[in-house]
Amino acid sequence: MEASYKFGPYKIDTREVFHSTPLSYAMVNLRPLLPVCPKREVKRFADLSSDETSDLWVTAKEVGVRLEQYHKASSLTFAIQDGPQAGQTVPHVHIHVIPRKKGDFEKNDEIYDAIDVKERELKEKLDLDIERKDRTMDEMAHEANEYRALFS
Repeated sequence: MEASYKFGPYKIDTREVFHSTPLSYAMVNLRPLLPVCPKREVKRFADLSSDETSDLWVTAKEVGVRLEQYHKASSLTFAIQDGPQAGQTVPHVHIHVIPRKKGDFEKNDEIYDAIDVKERELKEKLDLDIERKDRTMDEMAHEANEYRALFS
C-alpha cells in the first residue's frame, strides 16, 4: 500500500516526499522552504508526543546535514511558526529547513520575512486551489528524486 501524506488539510503527492521515518516526513515545496512534518496532523508544537518531537528534530537534522552539503551551503536555518499569530499559515506543525550561504540576505534576520512571504503565498495557493505556478509537479518530483538519493 502506498504511503499517504497530509499537510494540514491538504493531500501531498508522494512524489513531493523525499524522506520519511515512521513518524515524520520531509517534502519539497515552493522554494526555498523545505518542510519537515510529523505524519500525524498536529496543529501546535506542544501537542506533539515526546516520540514525535524527538523524531521530528532528528529528521530535520538529518535532512539539514544532507541539504547543506548538496547545496554547498555553510549554515542552516531551522524555523517553526507555532500558531497563527506566529505566522503559521498551514495548521500542521512543520520545521522549515533552509540551507544558507554567506550573503544570501543583507541582514540575517531577513530570512524570517522571506519565510512569512512564502508561507502567505503557499496559503493563498492552497486556499484558492490554484495550481502552483512556481514549479510544476514534474519539477518538484525531479527535485525530490535528487534529494531522495541523498538518503539511499
